[in-house]
Amino acid sequence: MSSTAIAGEPAMKIPQAMLKQLYTRGSLKKTESGFLFSLKNRINSAKFIQLVGLSINGKQIDFSNIRLVFNEDKAISIDCEGKTEGVEFPLGAVLTLYINEQLNEDTDILDFSVSIMVKPFGQIELVLQDTIKSQDNAPNEIPRNRQNDFHPEIIEKRRKYISEMCGVSPQKLFDENADLTSLPGNIEHFCGMAQVPVGLAGPIHVHGEHAEGEFLVPLATTEGTLVASYNRGMKLLNMSGGIKATILNDAMQRAPVFVFEDARHARDFGHWVKNNIEKIRQVSQKTDAFAKLRNIEVYNANKFAFLRFNYTTGDAGGQNMVGRATHFACAWILENYSGVKNFFLEANMATDKKSSFINILNTRGKRVVAEATIKRQHLIDVMRVEPEQIATHQRVATVGSFLSGVNNNGLHAANGITAMFIACGQDVANVSESSAGILYAEVTAQGDLYLSLTLPSLIVATCGGGTGLGTQRECLEMLGCYGPGGVMKFAEIVTSVALAGEISLACAISSLDWVTSHEELGRN
Repeated sequence: MSSTAIAGEPAMKIPQAMLKQLYTRGSLKKTESGFLFSLKNRINSAKFIQLVGLSINGKQIDFSNIRLVFNEDKAISIDCEGKTEGVEFPLGAVLTLYINEQLNEDTDILDFSVSIMVKPFGQIELVLQDTIKSQDNAPNEIPRNRQNDFHPEIIEKRRKYISEMCGVSPQKLFDENADLTSLPGNIEHFCGMAQVPVGLAGPIHVHGEHAEGEFLVPLATTEGTLVASYNRGMKLLNMSGGIKATILNDAMQRAPVFVFEDARHARDFGHWVKNNIEKIRQVSQKTDAFAKLRNIEVYNANKFAFLRFNYTTGDAGGQNMVGRATHFACAWILENYSGVKNFFLEANMATDKKSSFINILNTRGKRVVAEATIKRQHLIDVMRVEPEQIATHQRVATVGSFLSGVNNNGLHAANGITAMFIACGQDVANVSESSAGILYAEVTAQGDLYLSLTLPSLIVATCGGGTGLGTQRECLEMLGCYGPGGVMKFAEIVTSVALAGEISLACAISSLDWVTSHEELGRN
């Protein structure tokens, strides 16, 4: 594996470990006229210039027997330099090579080499070995169209497949009204749309550094009383002047591990990483304009060095972004530091989609505080409780939280966060981290109630992922948060909504309204 510069132009240096990832292992397959295999751009957006050469088991393949196709639907020339100065080869794009030549080999294992010219990587030489496979579909395989898996015809085939396999025809599931062009990248094997009712709460008055004013909050849920409870909490907080929201920190992680001969080598490696942080930062930030490496934490145990790469990721959630950036950085590390016995890109110390104390302490996503001082008389008039009852319950519940080992000493932050995540196109699995919380209450010298909620690992986005889908985008637009520049505002609103839910449920428990409210609104 190697890369060399294009004549007259500097080449981006690509670590060997990254070059290996260009070939899609397992893509070598037989066709009626020969065989095919794929290369996927897992490095950075580029331009494909030309195919320089291809040999199979030492035999050079004539270019007249090779056809190139981008993303399985766009045929391109073998030599694309000419007037076009190359063809766009964006990150994630797949280049498939169709070879119109039968193999006379007795073995299914092929040794082959391919050379391509790509700007700004230069000329890339890949020396590969793989097992050739048949293109026959597995029995009962879900119908799929590799060229356009969102065409109405293939969607209808999948619906018939469901009816045949399951013996039912779910009409409401199939009765979707979706912009199919918005779905690629969000779903595979699409067959319909899930319907989740959306209710409105608020408006909620937020005094943030990014969100200022009143916001009508969309909540997608099937839990009766949830919207009513949050609406009641917002009403109470508004009466006392609203909620102050503050973002304390912003970081998204990927946490690789490096394995060494012994603990001393692992310790020394950690020192080397800290001394070379600037070079690692330069390498990692080549992959995406929005991924900015803040720092690297080093944790040693046994003969392992665990690294936590901390990034800011703009208005995206950023898990994939930082994974790619860290992969690139680690490839550079492996080339420039000797003695590494093994390496894994993720060692579970980023705790992706899992709550953890390391993220409660050090932040994952946004670290946000929402706080309010609620007038004593408002609590008595609206909620029929006194501040002392709420403060006492919060202290007692914190002991219960300690005994049970939960990640939140509050009551139900996950309810409001999940409902907003579903409505606004967030990655709902991130609720596992985002629902971690630290609740604090005290009675002020004036007899009012001060209440504060910290969400230390709130993972939100206003660009990318599901935020651009139809109803999800509209819900973000209702809040004035859709698109670039909206993520901090959205984080402040989400945390403020969570605080409204905390005070509402705390009052219901203290006033004994909790069960009766669910009996009235939550039974069906």
